[in-house]
Amino acid sequence: METNRFETFFDAIIAIVITVLVLKIPQPATPTLAAFLELKTMYVAYFISFLILYNLWYANHNLFQLVDTIDNTTLWIYGIMTFIISLIPYFTIWLANNVNSIAAETMFGAIFIATHILNTLATRAVYKSNPYNKNLQEINHNSYYLNLPAILIVIGFVLTYTVYPQGIYITCLISIILWILIGRIVGRNNDGN
Repeated sequence: METNRFETFFDAIIAIVITVLVLKIPQPATPTLAAFLELKTMYVAYFISFLILYNLWYANHNLFQLVDTIDNTTLWIYGIMTFIISLIPYFTIWLANNVNSIAAETMFGAIFIATHILNTLATRAVYKSNPYNKNLQEINHNSYYLNLPAILIVIGFVLTYTVYPQGIYITCLISIILWILIGRIVGRNNDGN
């Protein structure tokens, strides 16, 4: 399949998920700063989820600038990832409404890890389906640093289940920022080669 059609489809899905996500944020009960600040966990959860979605869009946009076609394996992986990211609004709101709930924390972290793993698998599938693409050969997609965000989330699971119920929530925020920074550093290093 040509990547132009697929990229348009994937961009639309992410735009729809972000729209649904922001529409799930309730309005403050009264038009005061105090009422606005009461929703701070909602805003932080939205911010984390938005960054996850934006980072997926940005990484895939950059990847698809280098390739013209993808195979069926790649399509299936992206199909599963589309299903997972469509659940982000649901679990974001559940977490925001129940920030001390271990079940809500667990599902939010699981969605983040699943998204990260599927993005890694999809990227590898794109590389595998384009073995003679010189632009792809120059990029280091096997960097171990790319696994640090998922490792940090696992640490968040340990924190949540032992001493700090909001461990996953906090490590998700740190992980997505780390994921973005690592992507920029790896991309910059590849541009310098």
